Amino acid sequence: MSFPWANEYKPANGLTQWLDEKLPLPRFVYNAVGAGYPVPRNLNYMWNFGVLAGFCLVLQIVTGVILAMHYAANAGVAFDSVEHIMRDVNWGWMLRYAHANGASAFFVVVYLHIFRGFFYSSYKAPREMIWLLGVVIFLLMMATAFMGYVLPWGQMSFWGAKVITGLFGAIPVVGEPLQVWLLGGYAPDNAALNRFFSLHFLLPFVIAGVIILHIWALHIPGSSNPTGVEVKQESDTVPFHPYYTAKDGFGLGIFLLIYCAVLFFAPNMLGHPDNYIPANPLSTPAHIVPEWYFWPFYAILRAFTSDFFFIPAKLMGVLAMFSAILVWFFLPWLDTSPVRSGHYRPLFRKFFWLLLIDVAVLGYCGGAPAAEPFVMISQIASMYYFLHFLVILPIVSSIEKPEPLPFSITEAVLGKDESAVLNANPAAA
Repeated sequence: MSFPWANEYKPANGLTQWLDEKLPLPRFVYNAVGAGYPVPRNLNYMWNFGVLAGFCLVLQIVTGVILAMHYAANAGVAFDSVEHIMRDVNWGWMLRYAHANGASAFFVVVYLHIFRGFFYSSYKAPREMIWLLGVVIFLLMMATAFMGYVLPWGQMSFWGAKVITGLFGAIPVVGEPLQVWLLGGYAPDNAALNRFFSLHFLLPFVIAGVIILHIWALHIPGSSNPTGVEVKQESDTVPFHPYYTAKDGFGLGIFLLIYCAVLFFAPNMLGHPDNYIPANPLSTPAHIVPEWYFWPFYAILRAFTSDFFFIPAKLMGVLAMFSAILVWFFLPWLDTSPVRSGHYRPLFRKFFWLLLIDVAVLGYCGGAPAAEPFVMISQIASMYYFLHFLVILPIVSSIEKPEPLPFSITEAVLGKDESAVLNANPAAA
C-alpha cells in the first residue's frame, strides 16, 4: 500500500538516474522492501517467519541445483549416487544434509507463519488473497517435499511412494488408472523416479512464482499487525528499511545458529534410519512413516478404519486428509468476528491453544505405529480438528465479546494520544 507519507525514491547519481529511467529496478526494491515501504510500527518477531521462509526457499533451490548435478534419477543407481554425493563429492555431505535439514527448517518456519496467521486472523478482509495464495504455497511445498523424499531411493522412500501414490487408488472409477499414470507402471520404479525428480526440480520455481504473487498481494492492503487495527496516520508506521531489515536480520542470525547446530551436530536427527537401506520391493518395513512434517495429516488419514455404508474407509481417509488443508481456504468466511487479533478475543484465544495441542497430538499419533491407543486418539483428535474450523470457530466468532481495541497502532505502542483522536475525528473537538 502506498501511503501519502511514504518516502520517495531519489536516484543518488547519474548512473542510478539513468537506470531508473530505463529499468526502474532500484525504485521497485526501494518501494517493496526499502525505505519507501511504510510498515506498522508494532510488528513483533512472529512477523519474521515470512522472511525466514523466503530464505529457506533460496537455500533449498541453491543446494538442490548443486545436488542435481551429481544425482542420477535411475532406480538402479539412485541410492548409490546419493552415497557418492555423501562420500566422494567435495562438501557433498554438507550439501546433502543442508538440503535435507533445510526442508525441515522450511516447514518449521512455515508452520509458525501459518499459526501466527491463525492467531492474528491474518486471513480476514482485506487480506483474503494473501491467505489463499499462502495455502497454495503450502500445498505446493507438500508435493515438492514428498517427491524429494522419494529421490534417495531408500526403503522409506520406496514404500512411502507406494503408500502415498496408493491413496489415488481409493478414488472410485478413475483411481487405479490415475495411479498407474502417475507412477508410469504398477509400482514405483524407474519411470516414477524420473517423474518425481523432474517435478521436484521444477516445483520450487513454481513456489517462488506464487511467493511473488503472495508478496504482491501483501503490498496492496499492507501488512497486518498484532493489534489488528489498520494504519490511520503516519505515526502508526515506520519505513521497512532500516527498522525491519535490522529486525529480520537478527531473526535470521538466530535461525542460522539453530540450523547450523542441527546441520553439524545432529544431521540425522529428523531422518529415518530405514532410508539408509537400499529400496527393496520384497521387504516391507515394519513401520512406514512419512517425514515428521506430514505426521498430523497422516494421522487423519489413518483415523478412518471402518467403511461407512458404501464409502470405503480408505477413501474417507484420503478425503479427510486433503480436507484438513482445504478447509483453510474458507477461513476468511468461517471467522466472522469483526476483531482480528487473538489478543482481544479471550474465548477465541482459549480455543486457539486447544487447536495447537490437538495438532501436536495428531503429529505424535502420525509418527506412532498404527495400533491402539494411537488410532483411537487420532480419531478423537481428527474429530476435534474439523469441529474447530467448521463449528467452534463460527460459533465463537458470533457469540464472544471482544475486549476494547486501541484507537490506533500508535496508542497501542505509546499510550493514548488525544491529538490523534481529534485529527481522525475533528467533530469530537
